[in-house]
Amino acid sequence: MTFFDWAGAFSIVAVLVNCLSIAIAMKRCRPRGRSGGNGVGTPGVSIVRPLCGLDNFIQETLRSSFELAYPDYEVIFCVARDSDPVIPLVRRLMASHPDVPSRLIIGDEPVSANPKLNNCMRGWKAARHDWIVLADANIHLPADYIQRLLASWRPDTGVVSSTPVGVMPAGFWAEVECAFLNTLQARWQYVGECLGLGFAQGKTLLMRRSILDQAGGLAALGAEPAKDAAATKLVGHLGLKVHLVDMPFAHPLGRRTAQEVLARQLRWARLRRATFPLFFLPEFMTGPILPVLAGGIAAAHQGWNPAPVALAILLVWYLPELLLGRSTGWFLNWRSPLAFLTRDIIMPALWVAGWLGSDFTWRGSAMTVGEARP
Repeated sequence: MTFFDWAGAFSIVAVLVNCLSIAIAMKRCRPRGRSGGNGVGTPGVSIVRPLCGLDNFIQETLRSSFELAYPDYEVIFCVARDSDPVIPLVRRLMASHPDVPSRLIIGDEPVSANPKLNNCMRGWKAARHDWIVLADANIHLPADYIQRLLASWRPDTGVVSSTPVGVMPAGFWAEVECAFLNTLQARWQYVGECLGLGFAQGKTLLMRRSILDQAGGLAALGAEPAKDAAATKLVGHLGLKVHLVDMPFAHPLGRRTAQEVLARQLRWARLRRATFPLFFLPEFMTGPILPVLAGGIAAAHQGWNPAPVALAILLVWYLPELLLGRSTGWFLNWRSPLAFLTRDIIMPALWVAGWLGSDFTWRGSAMTVGEARP
């Protein structure tokens, strides 16, 4: 085969792999009815929510903590500093829902270089139950949140997780963030789980204290700069797996600027590169740019006009992605194809920047991806 033959073959294979990944996600992420039974019954569950500042829709996401249709659960809010502006809101919500056991813990415990993990430590220790969920403040918890998490727990499970799905975007750059979160990152996480390579996502982590204590407790998640990467590796060392819920939980976005979206994606890219470099290595090939270039080169060699070939590849690439968004009920509008294209133009630059740097900022805290325990 000549170089041009290889280019054409690469383009075809890339399109087929993209379609296969979408088919896998489509099967796993269709909206379902209320979760049925599971193998663990209805144990008591503690939900630990680390807080820092006021996010978009913070009142709605925190209020959802008190609206769960589950018989035995408690909510523990953790705030690192007593000056945090979220504290009055939390106290109002707790006072207006006295029927749900809840606590507010102020003050962190520095066990790692990860401020969010430090913020969770006292809540983890205060939890009354063996089953504990770490749930980020910007995730909206549906009424059957706990049931859906427990329904995904199997005998070989160490962690149940959920990738976030962007909802309620305001403005084009928030729609670009939806394009990253939903039909790209969520899709590939389900593909990984299908291949036996489940990865935890820190927005939601259901764990058992009795399992985690075998490896050093929650503080052991400070072995990596991201607690979800540490959780993935920890349960793997225990011979257990990460499983995902069938339908991801919603992350209301609101307005996003280009700088906010790019900074967040760069942070995640550098964390993925630092924690799972072999899996980060092929990420630059997940978009259509290389298949379009390869297909255009092969077409030109055959004497064809490469422009229609490139357009055909883009159509075959993006139409299934639109179908995935439609079948799952994820956010789509008339600008979604432009948001997909913007995302895929950005991705190679993010991939390069992921390799070239190690610094990032989280909630005003300067960190590097090489940091673990202090």
